[in-house]
Amino acid sequence: MSGRPRRPAVAGTFYPAERGRLNSIVEALLAGAESPGQPARPEEPTPSSVAGLLVPHAGLVYSGPIAALAWALAGRIGPTTIVLAGTDHQALAAGVGVWTGGAWQTPLGEVAVDDDVAAEIAAMGPPFAADDDCHLTEHSLEVQLPLLLRSCPEAKIVPLAVSPRLHGHAQAGVMLGRLLARRRAAGERVLLVASSDLAHYPPDDVCRETDAQLLEPLLRLDAEELRALESRLLRSGRPGLVCGLCGIDPVRVTVAAVLEMGASRGVLLGAATSADAGGDPRRTVGYAAAAFV
Repeated sequence: MSGRPRRPAVAGTFYPAERGRLNSIVEALLAGAESPGQPARPEEPTPSSVAGLLVPHAGLVYSGPIAALAWALAGRIGPTTIVLAGTDHQALAAGVGVWTGGAWQTPLGEVAVDDDVAAEIAAMGPPFAADDDCHLTEHSLEVQLPLLLRSCPEAKIVPLAVSPRLHGHAQAGVMLGRLLARRRAAGERVLLVASSDLAHYPPDDVCRETDAQLLEPLLRLDAEELRALESRLLRSGRPGLVCGLCGIDPVRVTVAAVLEMGASRGVLLGAATSADAGGDPRRTVGYAAAAFV
């Protein structure tokens, strides 16, 4: 593996830094996701049909049970390469920053980077570009790694930081989707994962209602309506609402990409709010996991 490794930036805050404690939490989350007590879903996607996933990225104590639903499914898919499209919260990337450095370190071990896929994505040119620096303090992908490492231990990753400064989300998604579709057609087990939480900071009842509305166009893979609906909701005066999806940029890119990869809809795997994990019901964040098939 070439290049400098990426060291953990949020170990000890978003998840435990101590290996044994983190391992116990991750194993419990994945076991809970596979337990017979999980609510039945109208349609359980077959692993071979899944082009991509949506996962939340809050602290494991809050969004971990929902994120584990997606990562448990990823484990059944058994991808060899996982392209991770995350939020660039600090807008450090110009468009889509591709990590082309070394392995990502975690308290549970290292996650290798797929150098070939990363280089091919970066070589597509704008809005994609090699940019390691934009990843160094960002948490939206780092928090996925403990669950990813345990559910898909053989997988390599390609981290992408999708900036709110990006223009041309659909074009970027089509470019990425065509590249990944070619690799899948050649027999490679490639999975695309978008990292985003849902509504931020409204009261719990408003959060659940807002999330349910936003999930409708998301599961229809209608990225333009999703963007327009979020804008309308933000103008509607809902108490406490500051965003509908903090990762709307990677989600918009991912939706365009999975359509290019042959997906036609999303399947909701689970949803919750921070109040379900004991957070203040007066100020909540929404979480959802979905599969794009």
